Amino acid sequence: MIQNFKEIKIGAFIKQKVSEENIEMGRIINFMNTPEERILKMYESDSLDCDQLLRWSKLLEYDFFRLYSHHLILYAPASIAKKEKKTSLPQFRKNVYTVEIIDFMLELLETGKKTKLEIQNEYHIPKTTLYKWIAKYKK
Repeated sequence: MIQNFKEIKIGAFIKQKVSEENIEMGRIINFMNTPEERILKMYESDSLDCDQLLRWSKLLEYDFFRLYSHHLILYAPASIAKKEKKTSLPQFRKNVYTVEIIDFMLELLETGKKTKLEIQNEYHIPKTTLYKWIAKYKK
């Protein structure tokens, strides 16, 4: 199934994972220290507070933050060579593609939703990288 990383409806992802794991509402209420009404509202939310999302990630043993990382990898504009700014924050490489990203791209190709050229242009995936993925991972 192709995940839509462009528009993240985090509540829907959480609700799906809760359903898959068959987590009882009582356990969720206790862990989140939140009434049931608030839990149900979270399922409908487009976004959540980071602390809440971290709690959901721990409870469901799934990194929901990665959905946002994938969004940045896929949709953030390619950085133009510019003077590096000094920062004390950790620096991450943008060109590290996860298995989920690779599967997403290959599924776009296999289903005909995107061409190789469209993937290269829209997601800034280098041509050689895309062709290596096709050779290595094509089903």
